[in-house]
Amino acid sequence: MKKLLSFILCAALLGSCVLAGCGTDSSKTEGSEKSGSGTASTADSGEKVEDPVAGGKAVASTDKYRNVYQIFTQSFCDSDKDGIGDFKGIISQLDYLNDGKPGEGSDLGVDALWMTPINPSESYHKYSVEDYYDVDKSFGTLDDFDKLVEECHSRGINVILDLVLNHISNKNPLFAEACEEVKQGKLDGKAQYFEFHEEGYYGGDVQTIKVGDYVCEANFSDTMPEWNLTSEKTKEEFTKIAKFWLDRGVDGFRLDAVKYFNNKHTDGVEFLKWFVDTCRGIKSDVYLVGEEWSDDTDIVDMYKSGIDSLFAFRFAQSSGDIIQNMAMGKGETLIKKFTSYDKKMSEANPAYINAMFLSNHDQARIANSLRGKGLATEKFAANIYMLVPGNSFTYYGEEIGMEAPDTDSDKWYRLPMVFDSDNPQSITVDGNSAPEQPEDGGVKQQLADEDSLLNHYRRIINVKLQIPEIARGRITSQQTFGDKEIGAYYIEKDGVKLLVIHNFSPDDSKTLEITSEMLPNAKVRADFLGSVKDNHLTVKDGKITMPALSSVVLGSGE
Repeated sequence: MKKLLSFILCAALLGSCVLAGCGTDSSKTEGSEKSGSGTASTADSGEKVEDPVAGGKAVASTDKYRNVYQIFTQSFCDSDKDGIGDFKGIISQLDYLNDGKPGEGSDLGVDALWMTPINPSESYHKYSVEDYYDVDKSFGTLDDFDKLVEECHSRGINVILDLVLNHISNKNPLFAEACEEVKQGKLDGKAQYFEFHEEGYYGGDVQTIKVGDYVCEANFSDTMPEWNLTSEKTKEEFTKIAKFWLDRGVDGFRLDAVKYFNNKHTDGVEFLKWFVDTCRGIKSDVYLVGEEWSDDTDIVDMYKSGIDSLFAFRFAQSSGDIIQNMAMGKGETLIKKFTSYDKKMSEANPAYINAMFLSNHDQARIANSLRGKGLATEKFAANIYMLVPGNSFTYYGEEIGMEAPDTDSDKWYRLPMVFDSDNPQSITVDGNSAPEQPEDGGVKQQLADEDSLLNHYRRIINVKLQIPEIARGRITSQQTFGDKEIGAYYIEKDGVKLLVIHNFSPDDSKTLEITSEMLPNAKVRADFLGSVKDNHLTVKDGKITMPALSSVVLGSGE
């Protein structure tokens, strides 16, 4: 197989731009190179064929469509060796995430960064905010954050902050002042910002914090009281908070727990619409994505607010539709679900941008479910979620197969990023610093391995930058081949029509007939194989043979 130039150069480049000061221990396990299955006979004589991606031009995104990388802020890179990741550490690794030269070098190519909360907080996860107008000193200063935004923007990386509007820390001065007033029976002052009610208001079904003769709703913890989202005072405060960060150059917000915007007297869709409109009034191209893990009906309702994206939880994690249908080889079934989901959400909000992911900071790492089934399976899962139109969200370390050493607590899903398995980081997460150990090493080791999971992720993102219609189009219909293990669908955008095909079989290659009615003069625009040992795919005599666990993007030739 012809090797990509970027793969050949990566070993020379990684020392200077990727690995300064960060890494974690790992060892390569026996058998990790056995990543492919099935055979590919794409040409009559079996000769090697040109990589359809080689020579293509990657173009940086200038709109809201992005390949987003989620960082658990304290766990990514520690610049000052105090055991906590920080802004300067992230800056030191930006050339790994995106060096500003699309399709070149050894970077991953992601073009948006979602950072978990950076505000001051006693909790290690920072979702209990004590001050919305500052950063936690363990991460650095506001000047350090401003420098991070500047460096991101110079590379074409958008910055998305995790914004917590559902609840606040009980240590926040505003809540402390409200409590003092409530104890005195005063409810028309600072108490207006929060969900204070007389005891019995909730009927015992909701967790609360008792303050004098009143209680305050606290769904998540007795240290995180709920904001009153119907209060004009609260809305004034949220407007100031949004403006503070957007004016600093932030490109958007990930809105925590929008599922809980609804309560006994708050219409969550109405509130979300207000916040979306408010943010767009401050920054017209702001990107907003919400956390709503309910069923499709609730997500459809939330999309009516006009929000750009809501995470597609039903497809994520080991119990979600992607992994479950992969396990059963049900390609047709999964694509039917994709098509139905896209139709429902686009009807609710024609401008919606799907937000697909495999795992995040609240879920066991996806490699825990996939790694035992082989590297090709991990690569195939990446193909599936990243080739769906919309924005893909990749949790840090997912691109190198990081696993959670235990699944009994969130902290195990948030351990240090592995940049170099021979030079581990000593980051502590909630009192625990045990490293996660990818089987094939960290970033440094995987950049040097052409067949690695990391290089597979790099290829997918590069292709999406070469073929912008993949992200920006809509799934218009499903294509069936009379085989339940084949999942295929059309993406269309501005006259461009693509056919994405996945072979869900873990063992068998598939030969498919591509008729002119499907695509006139079909040609391979990109392929994604389980191993570099597999030959690249071609359409010959109207047929294509796909190895097991492989994917292809077809377009119409000239």
